[in-house]
Amino acid sequence: MQIKTKLKSYNSQTFLAYALIAPAAIYILCIVAWPLVETVRLSFTNSSLAGEDYVGFENYQKMLSSKKFNKIVTRTFVWMFFSVSLKLFIGLIGAVLLNANLKGRSMFRVLIMPPWVVPIAIGMLGWLWLYNGYFGIIAGVGMHTGILDGPFGFLAYKQSAFISTIVADVWVGTPMVTVFFLAAMQGVPKDLYEAAYCDGASRWDRFFKITLPQITPVIITMSILSAIWTFNSFEIIWILTEGGPRGATTTLIIDTYKQALGNYKFGRGAARAVVVMILLTLFAGFYLALLARINKKISHG
Repeated sequence: MQIKTKLKSYNSQTFLAYALIAPAAIYILCIVAWPLVETVRLSFTNSSLAGEDYVGFENYQKMLSSKKFNKIVTRTFVWMFFSVSLKLFIGLIGAVLLNANLKGRSMFRVLIMPPWVVPIAIGMLGWLWLYNGYFGIIAGVGMHTGILDGPFGFLAYKQSAFISTIVADVWVGTPMVTVFFLAAMQGVPKDLYEAAYCDGASRWDRFFKITLPQITPVIITMSILSAIWTFNSFEIIWILTEGGPRGATTTLIIDTYKQALGNYKFGRGAARAVVVMILLTLFAGFYLALLARINKKISHG
């Protein structure tokens, strides 16, 4: 009798557990798993508005043998490298300043948030105005100071457009990096700074020998996460340049969108989407492995 009661209780608990996770499982299957499986399936077809036929690895072969696609991949990583590096550098400097005992730091902590809080579409409309060659502030200041001889459309030329999109992306992403770095710095034990100060350590010594080592896990985490978010960035480039001029700002995400929804070549777009998924999976795997190693080192330390 007692065994039957235990089995009944176990079965009811098991049923309750499955019932609780069922909504999440259904959501994952319908919203996440099915689109991924469908994307992989489409990548092996020549799907378009005219219909679809199975073509095997043809989309992948054409994509990987294309010099244009290889340039897009290289451009994506170059764009991501400079954008993430600037976010980390500026974010670290900003966190140090906001963590210092300065007057009005509470106000500055509030002022850094708008780029992160304001919708990207609205923020990019502001950058479109700033980059305007005739009415933009940047061109106006350049002409007034003599740096520019006349109106200069920053988004009309390859190099300036590429740099301009990086600047806009850094503007959007830096506040979040700064906030995370600031939180990490405030978590460093004050005793370490007091002991170092008593030993005659300078500000630079305290920063490089105490602050940086203590917040290294957060720096690494933000590096990987920022790289993933930057890699996935679409709105910033699309609103500013739509991947132009002449493909100068076309990244993998932009190219995937153009192929699938611009040219209605859904099979080709799906093949590019699969490549993006593979790269993001590698990013995520690297991040989890690195995070596990850091946690292991901290626990043993």
